[in-house]
Amino acid sequence: MSQQLKRSAVAVSFIFRFPEGHVANTRPQVALFRRSGEVNTYRHKYAPISGGVETTDANPLATAWRELCEETTLTSASLRLFRQGKPYSFTDTDVGRIWTINPFSFILKSPREGGQGEAGIEIDWEHQGYRWFDPDEVTDDESFQGVPRLKESLRRVWFDIDLGKDAGGALAAGLRTLHDDHESGARQLASKALEVYLDVIPRIEAGDRDAWWKNVRFAAWHLWKNGRESMGAPILSVVLSSLDIVEKKLHLLPHGASGAPSKDFLEDVCAAIKQFGHARQQSASKTANTFASFLGQHFPAGEPVKIVTLSSSSTITSSISHVLASASASHTPLDIHVLESRPLFEGVRVAQRISSLVQSSSSRNATITITIHTDASAALASQNAHVLLLGADLVDQSGNVSNKTGSLPAVLAARYVSPGVKVVVLAEREKVMPFDPPGHEENDSEELVRAWGAVLGTGLRGVDVKNVYFEWVPANLVDLYLTEDGVEGMEDIEKWAGEVRRKAGRFFDNL
Repeated sequence: MSQQLKRSAVAVSFIFRFPEGHVANTRPQVALFRRSGEVNTYRHKYAPISGGVETTDANPLATAWRELCEETTLTSASLRLFRQGKPYSFTDTDVGRIWTINPFSFILKSPREGGQGEAGIEIDWEHQGYRWFDPDEVTDDESFQGVPRLKESLRRVWFDIDLGKDAGGALAAGLRTLHDDHESGARQLASKALEVYLDVIPRIEAGDRDAWWKNVRFAAWHLWKNGRESMGAPILSVVLSSLDIVEKKLHLLPHGASGAPSKDFLEDVCAAIKQFGHARQQSASKTANTFASFLGQHFPAGEPVKIVTLSSSSTITSSISHVLASASASHTPLDIHVLESRPLFEGVRVAQRISSLVQSSSSRNATITITIHTDASAALASQNAHVLLLGADLVDQSGNVSNKTGSLPAVLAARYVSPGVKVVVLAEREKVMPFDPPGHEENDSEELVRAWGAVLGTGLRGVDVKNVYFEWVPANLVDLYLTEDGVEGMEDIEKWAGEVRRKAGRFFDNL
């Protein structure tokens, strides 16, 4: 009688330490923990910190944090998330399990970074010790005495193993750039991700075409997931379009050719992706046209239109610029009210850019007033508003919109004080994300503390400061979605989400 296999989902967490905490241009060590004789499986084998995903866990990352604390006492005070890896599954008949592995990696904070370094690691009964290894030393050979598929899990968070040091270093540097960019909007960030991808593709090492194609797809997955996932919808869109291009080019190669792609092929691929990048910029002007048409259709010429907005959206700025520069600009007076958007004051920057447009020669005939408000005065700013204009970092498949924190209070306040206001989301289709969205993005609380400046004096003690960048506006509070294809409804959002889901599945499901 065949053995009944049990399905188990686990989170596995690799802890890395970098010399003096310098992630750039330094090689880390990875900690592997020797499992004790008291655990149920894989006794005395080297493994990352691991544990089963429980129904009470919000997601596998929550599992990872829980297990790290239970088995090492390490928390976010001593660790920071480094990368997540593509989940995968395998069967181990020896223990009667079908495992689904969710790999993560974390960086151990040194005392200089506010952590305790290695002194903060206190292992529990599940382990009898641990050692630091160079990632290249880790193998799946029996002599290494690791758990099954140890290297497979590691390579998913330490991609130098597959991409090679040159491509891996370029991708790592690019991911840091994306992750640390708190100035760019989602669309601009996707353009930067495309530049990173173009830098990585020619550097990827592979002995044959199939391995190269797999690594190209892996690099794309990491750009989506480990760059800035909270703003990852347009990044996913541009890498999927790039993979479409590469796939078509591969199909044009002579049948039977199996070696690594030639230099000419790589140059051809990168040129085609660059051409796509240039063409992509045209969607912004199409979205601007949609916005101008919306104003013309809904508001009589010559009467001021009061618009309330917040945060920094290149799409919103370019759309307002388009209205100001158009021939009919003088017939559409705009009264623009901008919430400052703390702590980085993106709204202030938007007001500055629009003001510069007004001062330019092409916009001097436009009738426009600009007012900046504090975030807390959203209700006052929204009195008698005609339009509350939101950008979007992400639109999920149900039409819910993720945007800068403060968006939901602004919408609720505007609907209360101005019942006739139109809540309009201005975003390209590439912002639609058909997968479960990431959790709240926690950012450095010092950004808030610095903004408070001299008010605090010696600072805050015993106070937890939260700095969450994004929040959700439910679809039932949105009146219109304006995209490069015109006014969109929920059917359009769902259709586009389905197309993205199918394309992502084709390229990523079998990695």
